[in-house]
Amino acid sequence: MELEELKKEIESKNLPLAENNLVFGKGNPKAKILFIGEAPGAKEDELGVPFVGSAGKELDKLLNSINLDLDDVYIANILKYRPPNNRNPSIEEIKSHTPFLIKQISIINPKIICTLGNYATKFVLSGFEVLGMNKIEGISKLHGKPKNIVLAGSPRIVIPLYHPASMLYNPGLRKVLELDFKVISSFL
Repeated sequence: MELEELKKEIESKNLPLAENNLVFGKGNPKAKILFIGEAPGAKEDELGVPFVGSAGKELDKLLNSINLDLDDVYIANILKYRPPNNRNPSIEEIKSHTPFLIKQISIINPKIICTLGNYATKFVLSGFEVLGMNKIEGISKLHGKPKNIVLAGSPRIVIPLYHPASMLYNPGLRKVLELDFKVISSFL
C-alpha cells in the first residue's frame, strides 16, 4: 500500500524525464533483498517495469542460480524515468529522483542491497551523494565484497555487483557474477 502511494506521489510530480513512462519497481515489497540499478532502458521504458530486457533475463537466471525469484527480491532503479539515448543521468536528475529511492528503501526495509553496476554502486556507497561518488572505488575492485553501511536510517549490507548487461558485452564476466551471487546466498 505504501509503495502504491509513493508511486502516485512520483506521478504527481513534474520530475525531470517524466515525459517518459514511470518505471517504479517490481517484486516482493517485503523482500529482504533489494536490487538497485541506475536507470530504465528502452524496453523498461516501453513496458514501465525494471529489468525486463535482455539484462533482466540474465538477472532472472542469476537469481535462479541461488534459488531466488521475484517473490524473494525487489528490483528498482535510482532514476524512475529513462534518460534519452541511455545517457548517464545528470546531477539534477539524480537529486530529484533520489528522495523517492530513499522512500522505497525505507518502505521495503531490506537487509541486503545489491547494487547493479558501477554507477549504482558508487551512488549507494557514497550515501546518495553525487559529489562523493568519485571517492568510491570502481565496480571492478568492489564487486562481490559486502559492505556494512547505514542507509535510509538503518544498517544494511551492500553487495556491489556487475550489471547483468555486462555479461552480454563481456561473456567472461558471467563466472564472476555467478560467484558474486553466491555471496548473496551466504547471507540468506
